[in-house]
Amino acid sequence: MKVRGVRGATTADSNDRDAIVNATAELLKDMLALNEIDSDDLAAVQFTTSPDLVAEFPAVAAREALGWKYVPLLNAVEIDRPGAQSRCIRILMFWNTDRAQSDVKHVYLRDAVNLRADLASAQ
Repeated sequence: MKVRGVRGATTADSNDRDAIVNATAELLKDMLALNEIDSDDLAAVQFTTSPDLVAEFPAVAAREALGWKYVPLLNAVEIDRPGAQSRCIRILMFWNTDRAQSDVKHVYLRDAVNLRADLASAQ
């Protein structure tokens, strides 16, 4: 079995706890559904935020909204690059699957569709 990366990104409406948790939960649910992922097949999940989102860790959404108690989760902050997408939450799932890399569906929501329009439009 291989480990595949599943990418996703979205934006929060504002820098507050509910906005971050809600946007992250929406993205996680879409990534899981679109790829038919069972959380037991996840090796780990990494979350990053743009430097302007500090009100909550996005991994909280996985614990609270999805009940992930045993999936290893990691939060980090993206590089503060001028012109980068603001209020952005990115997710990288490490998924144990036999699917081909070309069959993995990446998810870009809200203002984050501009990050990978080539992938977002293919959904």
